Amino acid sequence: MDGSSKEDEEESTFTNISLADDIDHSSRIVYPRLKSLLPKMMNADMDDLSARVDAVKEENLKLKSENQVLGQYIENLMSASSVFQTTDTKSKRK
Repeated sequence: MDGSSKEDEEESTFTNISLADDIDHSSRIVYPRLKSLLPKMMNADMDDLSARVDAVKEENLKLKSENQVLGQYIENLMSASSVFQTTDTKSKRK
């Protein structure tokens, strides 16, 4: 029984060392790659956000311009219509 327990202990130690070596090896490969990719990913996200902001600004300017045209059109219609003309009540009473 003593022998099997010792074998299990040795096997466990070997497995732990092997896994630890694999983790250390992969971290030496993965972490530097992640460090190099992170700024690229952040810049890509910032570029996307910047493009979206520019598109929204452009759409906003377009809509403001259209609103000005529509506002002027409505003012012209209202001034041309007798329904919206101001009435002078004093002149009607005389």
